[in-house]
Amino acid sequence: MSAMQAKFGYKNVMAIPKIVKVTVNVGYGRKAVGKETKAIEKIEQDLTKITGQKASMRKSKKSISGFKLRQGMHVGAAVTLRGRRMYDFIDRLISIALPRSRDFHGLEQGAFDQHGNLSIGIKEQTIFPEVTYESLKDIFSLQVTVTTTAKKKEEGIELLRLMGFPIRN
Repeated sequence: MSAMQAKFGYKNVMAIPKIVKVTVNVGYGRKAVGKETKAIEKIEQDLTKITGQKASMRKSKKSISGFKLRQGMHVGAAVTLRGRRMYDFIDRLISIALPRSRDFHGLEQGAFDQHGNLSIGIKEQTIFPEVTYESLKDIFSLQVTVTTTAKKKEEGIELLRLMGFPIRN
């Protein structure tokens, strides 16, 4: 905290950026259209194991005939983590999961938006130790978004770098 305050010159401690929430999203893709309920249940179970919190179902807002998608169909699952679970997930992501991913050399600075929020795409759920290889049938990808209160991209990058995220220069 004091490093952020010294670098950016915050006069008030409450102005220092912090992490608000972590959102983990999974899209079902073709499994949603094919009515593969067992595969969808398995994805939800793995997502619950990875995050430590039950996933909420996401429904389609409108019908798209080209994708054989109807309004109200389940198209994905999402988990919003806050508080202790959020910090536990971030710790496992930084120290265990990201180093286990293939050809990982750090996070790009382009993964940050203009408000200092980080979005990471993870291609396989197998990098998390909670998922056992014996139970793997379907491999799915995740999107992890770390939302901060930073006002600028540079503030968000520095905050997450100080938290231990491996960010490339």
